[in-house]
Amino acid sequence: MTGLQTAAIALGLTVATVAAACNRPPDDPQDYAARIAEARASKDADFQRTNDPVPADKKAQFLPLAYYPVDPEYHVLAALTPATTRVEVMMPTSSGQPRRMIKIGMLTFTLKGQPMSLAAYTENDLNRLFVPFSDLTSGTETYPAGRFLDLDRTPTSLYELDFNRAYLPYCYYNAAFECPYPPPENRLKTPIRAGERMKTSA
Repeated sequence: MTGLQTAAIALGLTVATVAAACNRPPDDPQDYAARIAEARASKDADFQRTNDPVPADKKAQFLPLAYYPVDPEYHVLAALTPATTRVEVMMPTSSGQPRRMIKIGMLTFTLKGQPMSLAAYTENDLNRLFVPFSDLTSGTETYPAGRFLDLDRTPTSLYELDFNRAYLPYCYYNAAFECPYPPPENRLKTPIRAGERMKTSA
């Protein structure tokens, strides 16, 4: 059983309902792993072709990017509870200059049997959700300040949280980039061993 199927059961939904809400058929584990691998290879190729965000003198240090093995259990369904009023948050960043974000609401989900939640934000594009988070791998296996997920807005309250697609902020490769830091409510008290990890970790 995949993480998405487990999440559907936890939310009282069928896998078919989830697939319909997400406008795609249910995942086949092998196809899913192949899609993730393809996306990772494509990102490596993109980063190799240009010096943005990885500078030319750091390509050997960072490329190819390092990842945890693909684990379908980290692909879960989340329900968004929208904020009832406009909530603006001044999110700390690596430059020391806070960035203004709008809190869209809270994503609630179950991961490996544990109920969890993450706040979702947007900056300028209301069609995209930005989900910064840290976890118990932060600072040892992954970037100390956390990692990011990007989600397309859906016409329903259902979202796929795929931690296999979690990525490190660009300031990890290049200090010229400004990276927002996850707020306290997005600091998970569990290790998330999925997605991108630091190149230097064992």
